[in-house]
Amino acid sequence: MALVMHVLFFALLVFGVSWQKRQPEAMVVDLWNNLPPVSAPKPEPAPEVKPEPERPPAPKVEAKPVPKAQPKSEPKPVAKPVAKAEPKPAVKPDIALLDKKEKERKAQQQALAEKEKREQEQARLAAKEQQAKEAEAKRAVREQEEALKKLAQQQATARDKLKAEYIERIKAKVRRFIIEPPNLQGNPEVEFDVVLLPGGEVLGVKTRKSSATAAWDNAVERAILKAQPLPLPPDPALFKDFRELHLKIKPKE
Repeated sequence: MALVMHVLFFALLVFGVSWQKRQPEAMVVDLWNNLPPVSAPKPEPAPEVKPEPERPPAPKVEAKPVPKAQPKSEPKPVAKPVAKAEPKPAVKPDIALLDKKEKERKAQQQALAEKEKREQEQARLAAKEQQAKEAEAKRAVREQEEALKKLAQQQATARDKLKAEYIERIKAKVRRFIIEPPNLQGNPEVEFDVVLLPGGEVLGVKTRKSSATAAWDNAVERAILKAQPLPLPPDPALFKDFRELHLKIKPKE
C-alpha cells in the first residue's frame, strides 16, 4: 500500500511541472503582396493592456526515489517430522458378535430343517391321502363291478328260469297235438331245432337227433307245426333266446 501511495505522489509532481512549462501556441500570419488600397480607418484608441501579474514560480519538488519492491522471500517449508508407524494392535475377535452370528446361523439351519420336515410330512400325508382315495375309488369300482356281475347273474338266472318255463309251455302245447303211433315201444327221444318268428310262428323245423323211430319223429314234427303260434315271453328283449329253439321231446316225461 505504501508503494502505491508513493507512485501516485510522484505522478502528481510530474504532471504539475509539465503544466508550468507549457508555452502559448504561436500565431501564423499570411503576408499579401499588392494589397488593394484600403482607406485607412480612423485609428481607434488602443485599449490599455494591463500587464499580467507574474506568477510565482512553482516550488521545485524533489522527487524522492521510489524504493524498489524487493520480492518477498517465501519461508522455506519446514519438513514435518514423519511419525513412525506404530504397529497396529491385533484385532481381537468380538466373541459376543461371533456367538450371535453362530446362533443366528444355527437358528436358520434349524428353521430350514423344520420347514423341510414339515414339507416332507405334508407330502407324505398328501401321498397317503391320495393312496386312500385311489384305494376307495378302486373299492367302489370293484363293488360296482361285483354288483353288476351279481345283477347280471341274477338276470341270467331269471332269464334261464323264464326260458325253461316257456320251453316247458311250448312242449306242453306241442304234446297236445302229438298223435302217438301204435305199438310204440320204450321211451324214444327226438331233438329238433325250431326257428321262430317274434309272434310265435314256426319258420322252420329241422331234426337235430333222431329217436331211431321214424313214426315218433314224424308225429312230433307234425305236432310242432300244428301247435303254432307257440307261447313266448311278453318281453321282446327275451326273444333272442327263443329265435332258434332246441326242443327235446319224449313220449313219457
